Amino acid sequence: MAVDAFMMAVLVIIYLAITLLIGYAGYKKTKTTDDYLVAGRSSHPFIIALSYGATFISTSAIVGFGGQAANLGMGLIWLTVLNIGLGILIAFVFFGKKTREIGQRLSAVTFPDLMCKVYRSPLLQYISGFIIVISMPLYTAAILIGGARFIEPTLGISYTSSLLIFAFITAVYVIFGGLIAVMYTDAFQGAIMFIGMSVLLVLTYILVGGVTAGNTALSNMADLVPKALAGQGMTGWTSMPLLGSPIWYTLVTTIVLGVGIGVLAQPQLVVRFMTAKDNRSLNRAVLIGGIFILMMTGVAFTVGALSNVYFFQHGGQIAIDAAGGNVDSIIPVFINDAMPDIFVALFMLTLLAAAMSTLSSLYHAMGTALICDLWGRGRECALSLRNNQYGIILMMVASTLLAFALPISIIARATAMFMGLCAAAFLPAFAVGIYAKRPSTRAAIASMVSGAVIWFAWTAFIHTAEAKPLGLCQAIFGTPALLPLPWSVIDPLVIALPVSLVVMFVLQKQYEQHIPPAPAVQAPAE
Repeated sequence: MAVDAFMMAVLVIIYLAITLLIGYAGYKKTKTTDDYLVAGRSSHPFIIALSYGATFISTSAIVGFGGQAANLGMGLIWLTVLNIGLGILIAFVFFGKKTREIGQRLSAVTFPDLMCKVYRSPLLQYISGFIIVISMPLYTAAILIGGARFIEPTLGISYTSSLLIFAFITAVYVIFGGLIAVMYTDAFQGAIMFIGMSVLLVLTYILVGGVTAGNTALSNMADLVPKALAGQGMTGWTSMPLLGSPIWYTLVTTIVLGVGIGVLAQPQLVVRFMTAKDNRSLNRAVLIGGIFILMMTGVAFTVGALSNVYFFQHGGQIAIDAAGGNVDSIIPVFINDAMPDIFVALFMLTLLAAAMSTLSSLYHAMGTALICDLWGRGRECALSLRNNQYGIILMMVASTLLAFALPISIIARATAMFMGLCAAAFLPAFAVGIYAKRPSTRAAIASMVSGAVIWFAWTAFIHTAEAKPLGLCQAIFGTPALLPLPWSVIDPLVIALPVSLVVMFVLQKQYEQHIPPAPAVQAPAE
């Protein structure tokens, strides 16, 4: 059903007006290149936490992974555990502090710039910038799709119009306001997301009869698992799939590990650490960030799974059937069908906030990677505000065009692909770079290249979920995938990251063994 047009229009206008005003405030505070690229390195802990969380959590988490929870069950809650343990605690305490210190000392302004200055290697800046520019549009397109899929039925406008309007509005304040505007609007949007998801959890449990009744009903629906999923190992919506089954490998290696580990090396999140004034600011942001991530992912996965109970009680269908077979439509259909109009409007603002907060950061990261790290690297024009604005526009257009080309049920998979690639390519070099006293350039280049190449090869030729639709393996070898089960359902991250780690640490160890010892300091003659 479509929400009352007047009520929705008023809410959206108010929301957009506040967002643009906050973006304008960021624009007015943006005086220098440091302001545009790293928010002046003086962000408040509350702003850092909400900006990090709102950038991390997007329509991908709410719509895409919420839909996957409806399809595969509450096993996705393990992703929430990793998101908090790795994505917040480890990221802020062990990676964030060192990143802030080194980034400030070396005056790094982007993730590739940080890699270049830590390893004293322009080639690393080109490699990491190139990986960002070719892979981040996939994640960006997935987020655009998530927002557009909800706007389409809610406002009763076409998918094409929804996607174009969505992309344009977000781009406006990013292009002009830089990272200060992005982080200010992220904090505002994060607050909306927290309220919206809290209300969604309460209303969902009311709809299914309460916490105990709802969870019990979901457990009792195990015999309704589709035969195709049961044949691949799914046992129900409140239990894990059979150990070693295709769905177990998909849930654990692609969704839980792919996103749970991948968050540690997200370029757009690493930059958030470089905006902090001091380490105390990062410490204070941990608690806020942890609670925020719990309410975002935990609620999305719980509500997604419980939507099966609602659809079965009110139509005799499970969620995937009610959504016409499109996983990405489950949450939008559930909200529009089950919730009162006022909450549909609130949830639309929640999704707009989730998508715009992440999109703004991705636009900024892609645009600056294109200009600072590739096109203008080492030249003064790389730090030109106008040139970086042009870069953001170009990457926005590329991401929007890709969103029109992607198939259905792609949001969660595209997110896991991007995060898995980032972990495989960036994580070992990033970790060693910020902790080693004498990091090896050769080791970092070999690790980054090997991780990326193996990830791409496994994706194109072995992992059936991507290899089959890509068709490259079929065209060259006459088969959808080169290896049988279980290899064809094991995520590329599980193969590529260990290789990247081994290459990094073996070459780093060799380098350290050949470093000449520091000359002894002689005592002054008396």
